[in-house]
Amino acid sequence: MDLAWSADDAAFRDEVVAFLDEKLTPELRQSGRLMTSVYSDHEASMEWQRILHERGWAAPAWPVEHGGCDWSLTQHYIFSRESVLAGAPSLSPMGIRMVAHAIVAFGTQEQKDYFLPGILTGDVFFCQGYSEPEAGSDLASLSMAAVDDGDHLICTGSKIWTTHATEANWMFCLVRTTRTDRKQQGITFLLVDMTTPGIEIRPLVMSSGEEVQNQVFFDQVRVPKSNVIGKIDDGWTVAKYLLLFERGGGAAAPALQVMAESVADAAAQQPGPNGRPLIEDPAFAAKLAEARIRTKVLEILEFRTLSAGVDVNGAASSMLKVLATELSQRITEIALEAAGPRGRVYQPHATAPGGPIADFVVPEGGYVSGQPWQAVAPLRYLNDRAGSIYAGSNEIQRNILAKAALGL
Repeated sequence: MDLAWSADDAAFRDEVVAFLDEKLTPELRQSGRLMTSVYSDHEASMEWQRILHERGWAAPAWPVEHGGCDWSLTQHYIFSRESVLAGAPSLSPMGIRMVAHAIVAFGTQEQKDYFLPGILTGDVFFCQGYSEPEAGSDLASLSMAAVDDGDHLICTGSKIWTTHATEANWMFCLVRTTRTDRKQQGITFLLVDMTTPGIEIRPLVMSSGEEVQNQVFFDQVRVPKSNVIGKIDDGWTVAKYLLLFERGGGAAAPALQVMAESVADAAAQQPGPNGRPLIEDPAFAAKLAEARIRTKVLEILEFRTLSAGVDVNGAASSMLKVLATELSQRITEIALEAAGPRGRVYQPHATAPGGPIADFVVPEGGYVSGQPWQAVAPLRYLNDRAGSIYAGSNEIQRNILAKAALGL
């Protein structure tokens, strides 16, 4: 497999690098480097989306007629990799990378005309209402009720682990409209205006001390049926389609390669067990080398898989989800070791309003390649524990692979 860039691809890379050099302010780069999960600071993320939208690059994977880019697979990959290398903050995936694809595939023309332009500009900002206190990885067990009332559905129940619910003005969610013997039936995919009366949001403090996730309560919330995506009672079809993009709709290898290189930089400054730099310790070096090799393997698999488009049976997206999340967890374990004794786990509720990063005191010399590893590594380690659970646990992904790829 030839991974060398063609002349056209090299020219495109130069164009992307020049754009990033011009538009990424030091504040935006710092936000990207301080990411402790897949999400960057909300305000920085929205500012970067505005800049990308002006260039026409906010949603390159969308169909061109809706604002996407007519790029090759290689160009998509180059843009992703160079953005990570430059320290660009990530965009929230819920709108651009997830629900937008469901709206394109299953929405009415009116829904496309209203929601897609707003998602591009950031005026429409989505959160995801899937998990419930009794329905996590077994999502089809959800029970939040949506009762038919003429032109409306009246929603009562709650959603949990809702990222950015306090910032979002819309939620895409799954609700129970009918109860049948098969739990996947009778589910409806619904878009909910978060300003509707009857909605209450309660922040959840994570083990890292951050308050990004929430529980959302619905008390007799009236939602127009015109906000249903697809058909009533057939929301599971829409949800399965959307999950393909959540699990494997992008390239994860570039970010993991950058993370591994940053760990190597940190280990070069961290004393090892023999007093020499940790990077020279054979045991540590072997772990880091294995992680670097696995990022290259993932890169090749992503090229092979993404070049064929989204796999409709879900096997490819499940495979990439398992490999990427477990490798990310492994690299964060190595990063925590590279952070050394200066890296401490943040204690929840022990910080001022500045947030958990502000509570860390990074000693002089604690910054490596512009990144305060002693602050970021423990938080990233804690947040990445959820990687093998969200978007369907990795055990479920392996079951999908066993059925779809092995016929078991």
